[in-house]
Amino acid sequence: MDSSGTAERNTGNFSEPPKPDAARRSWRRRVLLAVAVLGLAGCVVVAGVLFWALRGVPWDEIADGSIAPVVVLESADGSPLVQEGPYQGAYTSLDAFPQHLIDAVLSIEDRRFYQHWGVDWRGIARAFVRNLDAGEVVQGGSTITQQLIKISYLERDRTYRRKIQEFVIAFWLESRLGKDQILTRYLNNIYLGAGATGVPAAARIYYDKEPGELDLAESATIAGLIIAPSVLNPIANAERAADRARVVLDAMAANGKITTEEAQAAKDSYAQLQPARPAARSGSWFADWAMREAREIAADYRGTINVATTLEPQLQTVADRAVRETLDAAGERAAGLQAALVALGPDGAVLAMVGGRDYQASTFNRAVDARRQPGSTFKTFVLFAALQAGIDPRALVPDEPITINGWTPENFGGRYYGLVPVYEAFVRSLNAATVVLAQEIGLAHVAAAAHDLGIDAELTETPALALGASEVTLLDLTGAYASILAGVAPVEPWGIDGFRTDETGQTFRIGPARQPDIDISPFQDEMIRLLSMVVEQGTGQAARIDGFAAGKTGTSQNYRDAWFVGFTENIVAGVWVGNDDDTPMQGVTGGSLPAEIWKALVEGTTADAIARTEAGDGAVAQACNVQACSRAYRSFRASDCSYQPFRGPRLLCER
Repeated sequence: MDSSGTAERNTGNFSEPPKPDAARRSWRRRVLLAVAVLGLAGCVVVAGVLFWALRGVPWDEIADGSIAPVVVLESADGSPLVQEGPYQGAYTSLDAFPQHLIDAVLSIEDRRFYQHWGVDWRGIARAFVRNLDAGEVVQGGSTITQQLIKISYLERDRTYRRKIQEFVIAFWLESRLGKDQILTRYLNNIYLGAGATGVPAAARIYYDKEPGELDLAESATIAGLIIAPSVLNPIANAERAADRARVVLDAMAANGKITTEEAQAAKDSYAQLQPARPAARSGSWFADWAMREAREIAADYRGTINVATTLEPQLQTVADRAVRETLDAAGERAAGLQAALVALGPDGAVLAMVGGRDYQASTFNRAVDARRQPGSTFKTFVLFAALQAGIDPRALVPDEPITINGWTPENFGGRYYGLVPVYEAFVRSLNAATVVLAQEIGLAHVAAAAHDLGIDAELTETPALALGASEVTLLDLTGAYASILAGVAPVEPWGIDGFRTDETGQTFRIGPARQPDIDISPFQDEMIRLLSMVVEQGTGQAARIDGFAAGKTGTSQNYRDAWFVGFTENIVAGVWVGNDDDTPMQGVTGGSLPAEIWKALVEGTTADAIARTEAGDGAVAQACNVQACSRAYRSFRASDCSYQPFRGPRLLCER
């Protein structure tokens, strides 16, 4: 019993040590808890970083691929009008690109494009090793997907935030769009030098071709530009462009896309390969002018907007040549002079425009943006006001010295002719007689007559107004003469014929912003008769041609500006010659160089050169003045040219 009791007591005095399994479970729980806490903290940090990095990303725009519309200008015959500076061609589908172009781009930029998911870890590792061996960055690891994101949607600064965005968006974009759509967007949006964005633009600027017309050597050249477009483009450096293209061809051969024989044949063709800029570049001043309105139209759309303009390429070529050759032939007399020319159809459509002597030297458009004194071309408005006032052209007016408030107008050559008929004062461009006539009519009526015919400039109603002292633009002045030919006013110059959109598939007509609403036909015949007399026997004889021609010369004080504006049966043209700094010329008058340029233009023009086509490609065009409608109605919707009234369904805007 004692022993038994002792045993019981001993058992009660000693604690049983913990089992090994329980200790391990307790330690494991603590480790798992710590891992969970750290994991949660990590998730919070990652979520915070992603929220910080991805905040403000334009997800909808990225998915649509339509942050900004692409405006493509077309001349009247439907050919692309390629302006200087930034240019992007019409959006082109993947199947319209030649396969060798696609192979060239993938071989040199991302040969595993169809194997990765937006980020090529193998490519990154390979680039890291090569860069490490070289001791500098010689190869990048960005995929085409990442490049598309960088050029289209993200800021260009190299920051951690942008890099995070790039990686996340790359995976998202791959799952959202798929490979073909990503590649299509890339080919349409990559910058390729000389102002060209996208392969369609590069094909047009470098070779004057559609993408599908490119051969293997041309495709390799364009693909080679991606790495350094400003340095390697064939216009800036043909030799370096060829060297880079050979690298592309070797990569294509190594990638199994072409044979070594095909690669060598393409290399051999480089001796004959020359860039061929499109001839439509000669209309660059016009393109700059038309693009202002085109971008306003395109603001309501997404995708590609094909804008049909009124420019006639044949006539533009004639206009460029007329200005260049006439000034060159004048030699020292025309040294340093600038010139501008505008050619209109009878309805005011701008068929050709020259804004200066050399676009490469100066992009300033002297036909549109320069305001100069029109000289005696303004006397046409004095004549119009006289006819409106009921004055007979045979009525006599004194041509003799006159002083008004200390100002004395003088005739060219200093000679005066006494009493002369109104028509003679006009044909011979007599200053004193014109000022007397304007005073009799009233300067307010002269200014109103000019405004009626289409002059938008502010006109100062002083006696010198009759001799063209108030400044105007060549475009406005030429449009006013178009009103005389048309018999209605004002005929406002216009350059956008219509447009069509990928978004809606519709074709819209634009035309002039304002339709003529003043009937001047009662005075039309007399004005045309007197303007034709100016050419036949007056100051404009240098503009005489075999057929009908009418017009007026103008020379501002001290030979600072010289003008000739006139028309035939089917074309209205204005020419200005002068110095940009407003210094006097060496005896150049409106009846000399401007009249000679005008004659060269008209004589070089054929009927085919001014045969404008309708907007679009045969589709039914809906009349819609987008600019006027958008200003008139806040609810205006350009996609169907409608607006929402206060009550009832949407209505078609008919402004």
